[in-house]
Amino acid sequence: MQQQQQKRPPPSSRVLLLISAILSSSTPSTIASSFVLSPTAMIGSKGVTKSLPRGVVVGKSKNHYKKKTRYYDPLFLAGGGPADSQDGSEGDGSVSPPPQQAAASTSSMSSLETTSDGIGSSATSSSSTTSSSFLGPNAHLPPGFLRSRIPNFPWYRVPNLLTYVRCLAIPLFVGLFYLPASAGHSNLYTGSIFAIASITDWLDGYLARRWDISTPFGAFLDPVADKLMVSTSLILLSGRHGSIVAIPTLIILAREIAVSALREWMAQRGERNVVKVGMQGKIKTALTMFALTVLLFVPSSSTSTILYKLGIPLLYLSTLVTVTSGSVYFIAAAPALLGSKK
Repeated sequence: MQQQQQKRPPPSSRVLLLISAILSSSTPSTIASSFVLSPTAMIGSKGVTKSLPRGVVVGKSKNHYKKKTRYYDPLFLAGGGPADSQDGSEGDGSVSPPPQQAAASTSSMSSLETTSDGIGSSATSSSSTTSSSFLGPNAHLPPGFLRSRIPNFPWYRVPNLLTYVRCLAIPLFVGLFYLPASAGHSNLYTGSIFAIASITDWLDGYLARRWDISTPFGAFLDPVADKLMVSTSLILLSGRHGSIVAIPTLIILAREIAVSALREWMAQRGERNVVKVGMQGKIKTALTMFALTVLLFVPSSSTSTILYKLGIPLLYLSTLVTVTSGSVYFIAAAPALLGSKK
């Protein structure tokens, strides 16, 4: 009868049980879990896992002092759940958290997964749109073939890089032009370099408009690079072919100097838009570059080739367009030049 009689827990265990009940009912799960441990297994001497009934306070018992038995002795072990076993028998080994705790854990896991997915997708999106963030608000979308294949490349720098390459090509162009005749094919080198530079002049403007990007330095350097390439080529060809090229060279250079001075003066007055580059100016530039490319492919001091016979008329035609386009700018600025504009 004494062995079967269930002993009352010691006062210390009853105090702990009261504290655990108060904590589990009045504090959040994050705080209560620091004091109320979930039902876990007790490790025996042979590694056998035993589960205790829920709500049982673990204190020191007779079995605790057995020599061959090693128990982990947590402070107490309590948790909410179904009614506790009255006879102190062992449970079936399956431990499930309370419904509220399970729901909280499920929602926490879902929020963590959602957050991690959001972070991953935002990281991917930011890596794919790193260079696109530097483009203008009116940039062409969706990205083209190269921008979609290489999204991390700084595409917004390409127009200025093309302008830099065009400027750096001028010394190389001059050096190849004066190669000795024994080197051979210098005309092919100079003609090819000038043709590529002419294409980059169109390409950087096209990309700047397509991506809606513009920098003050790029807007300054682009027309300077064009004028340097054209004036250098005209001077070199004048020295090779004589007066037949020197006359249009003088006219073209005089027009460029006069129009540049006019634009600077109008900019000081705040009226630069009156003499901004129009369609005639673009046609003049394209025609002049095409004529110079043809003449640069002509072998040294050769006037009988078809390229020479084609290039000279094209050069004079571009000179005519140069004069007419320049006159358009001066006519537009005439009221300001004559002082008749209020």
